[in-house]
Amino acid sequence: MNLSGFDIRQTQCVVVKVGSSLVTNGGQGVDQTMLNNWAQQIAHLRARGMQVVLVSSGAIAEGMKRLGWTVRPKALNELQAAAAVGQMGLAQAYEEAFVSLQIQTAQILLTHDDMSHRTRYLNARSTIRTLLEQGVVPIINENDSVTIDEIKLGDNDTLGALVTNLIEADILIILTDQNGLYDRDPRQHTDASFIHQIAADHPELESMAGGAGSSVGTGGMFTKVVAARRAALSGAATLIANGHADNVLVRVVDGEQIGTLFTPAANRLSARQQWLLGQVQLAGSVVVDDGAAKALTVQHSSLLPIGCMAVNGHFERGALVAVCNQTGQEIARGLVNYSDHEISRLLRQPSQAIEEILGYVAEEELIHRDNMVLRRS
Repeated sequence: MNLSGFDIRQTQCVVVKVGSSLVTNGGQGVDQTMLNNWAQQIAHLRARGMQVVLVSSGAIAEGMKRLGWTVRPKALNELQAAAAVGQMGLAQAYEEAFVSLQIQTAQILLTHDDMSHRTRYLNARSTIRTLLEQGVVPIINENDSVTIDEIKLGDNDTLGALVTNLIEADILIILTDQNGLYDRDPRQHTDASFIHQIAADHPELESMAGGAGSSVGTGGMFTKVVAARRAALSGAATLIANGHADNVLVRVVDGEQIGTLFTPAANRLSARQQWLLGQVQLAGSVVVDDGAAKALTVQHSSLLPIGCMAVNGHFERGALVAVCNQTGQEIARGLVNYSDHEISRLLRQPSQAIEEILGYVAEEELIHRDNMVLRRS
């Protein structure tokens, strides 16, 4: 599928989100056959050199089945209890699906707070990236057993988009029980037209996607459209397709036109640069020597502690700070991997000395080049 310059066959990192209705066969409990099928398809994507992260709903629905509940409860404590019970079954089912393919999996439970708190954001990012580098398939779900807002208002479509932004994936693939987006609700309009491709910032997207979700999940086409908009903020495309379609993931990455593709207005790099440049609040600054300044501006390198001469301000890991040359001119800005106190101890030190000085290593760089943007003079 090659639309508006986006070629899905060239993607390197994919986030796949599967909904409750698919995972639990409409609320009847975890559908092991479906999970086995997706595992085989994900194995095919990995064989093509793609990194894959799976965002899965289904914990509450599986918990309802195990507890013998036929109607989704409204009481928060009951929803949390169902999620706690169901998460055990969900993790076991995915482990069974992948172990036969000799693929290691890891369970990660996140909340939206993990995505908004800078330190926790970087911790989650580092964990997921490390797992991918080790050949592990991270399986992510919302931590519904302890959170409030996610159960009442949130959804895993949004979580899928947040994870896509977090790890800078190329595409978010949302598998659902619908074929994709129509210009009108096909359940009410027999002449509704199917949309194969549309810009993620199209002004009429929300009106096209009106409608509620299933009785099992909390989402619907509307939440998926919102997720596509959010994923596009980091330059990622989004594909919504029917998870029941035969070998859907393999066919998609082979270039077959399936579902609805939402294309971002900007590529991944420029979208991230715009976000960093658009931030008006800087937590502090680091001053670098001429060698580091040249490495950043000419070679587009990451910022290493050995090139840093001073640190100003008080901030924690994940804060947005300015990078200044010796004359005080801001040459770049980015998200730091260490606090101001830690950086003050690392000034002029090689990366190999970080563990000896701090007792641990968060990252080898003070600011990774992926989290930094150069300032134009």
